[in-house]
Amino acid sequence: MYTLLSGLYKYVFQKDEYCILILGLDNAGKTTFLEQTKTKFSKNYKGMNLSKITTTVGLNIGTIDVGKARLMFWDLGGQEELQSLWDKYYAESHGVIYVIDSTDEERLAESKEAFEKMISSEVLEGVPLLVLANKQDVENCMSVPDIKTAFSDCAPKIGKRDCLVQPCTALTGQGVNEGIEWMVKCVIRNIHRTPRQKDIT
Repeated sequence: MYTLLSGLYKYVFQKDEYCILILGLDNAGKTTFLEQTKTKFSKNYKGMNLSKITTTVGLNIGTIDVGKARLMFWDLGGQEELQSLWDKYYAESHGVIYVIDSTDEERLAESKEAFEKMISSEVLEGVPLLVLANKQDVENCMSVPDIKTAFSDCAPKIGKRDCLVQPCTALTGQGVNEGIEWMVKCVIRNIHRTPRQKDIT
């Protein structure tokens, strides 16, 4: 009887876990986005003061539950010397959120270069990709069409995977819910549609 009840409990309450990478250059707003996500999707999470968030050196981890899915986020440092570590996490990931600072046109080419290197990885082939045009609340920032145009020649490498470019203001939370809900839907659909390369023996 205990086994039956235990099995039933696990069936009802157990979450399917998915790992999501949060990538982008330093100061793009990755950690602020993660904090907003945890605040919005975790009832008892109070969060840190967003104005006191500093550049990530290494890794921030966060977990949220959305329906029957549990998302574990890995927010990786975006400094040039840390980008070489990104690919160590690719094999375990089910989705990628790439954050772009829409106010920093001077570093857009640098962001595109890091993006292109990331999506060129065979390990990430087919993995859903959410591109966030962050800091949309700042006057004269680059718009989503501006960023799509700048990144347009990356399209062949993006391939047929689920991909969405979305406006976002991590500081206020604009675009956070929509982005996470889209990612959950795509990750679950992708898991059931195609086996990941790393799972094929």
